Amino acid sequence: MKQEDTKQKILDKALALFSSRGYDAVSVGEIAQAVGIKAPSLYNHFPSKQAIFDALVESVTAQYTRDTDQISIHVQNAPQDIPVFTAITEDALYEKVRQIFEYSLHNETIRRFRRMMTIEQFRSPELSRLYTERYITRVVRYHAWLFESLIAAGEIRHENPQTLALLYVSPVITLLGICDREPEQEAACLEKLRAHVGLFFRTFNLSANN
Repeated sequence: MKQEDTKQKILDKALALFSSRGYDAVSVGEIAQAVGIKAPSLYNHFPSKQAIFDALVESVTAQYTRDTDQISIHVQNAPQDIPVFTAITEDALYEKVRQIFEYSLHNETIRRFRRMMTIEQFRSPELSRLYTERYITRVVRYHAWLFESLIAAGEIRHENPQTLALLYVSPVITLLGICDREPEQEAACLEKLRAHVGLFFRTFNLSANN
């Protein structure tokens, strides 16, 4: 097996173990066993379990960026998405939200990483901060920037962008969490997601009120 293939397999197996049992409960030896190599061989690729975790964060971030680029969602670069959301219709907005929701829910790597972080946020102050930054702060920051720009362009009502972002994002995060815990609720959650997006659009989009 090529070195890069082995490194990726280590990351894949580590993520599977971390997401089911938590970071602290998994040893380097168990990761190596899952990969089918000896622990000393694993250290040829990563010097420590922390290095594996750090590589996972980097790898998943890169994958998320590549995949969401295909649906014009750039959480790290909100200005890039202004043309997408300018003069958007209610149906088109829901379609964007649905795409990112279903991607986050069904992409195995993204789903496992979120599950791992959900577990670890209660065990490590450092990972708690990482969870907050990754799943709340940066998402709210992205939408606040979008709303601020859309307010300036006369697209939506003049309200506090940060408050709008929290109002918009919180139900989406809540529904995603429900689906993580109860996959059988997905269809019902998608209906609630559509209702939420529609209400938000009709309440704050100026064109919807003309």
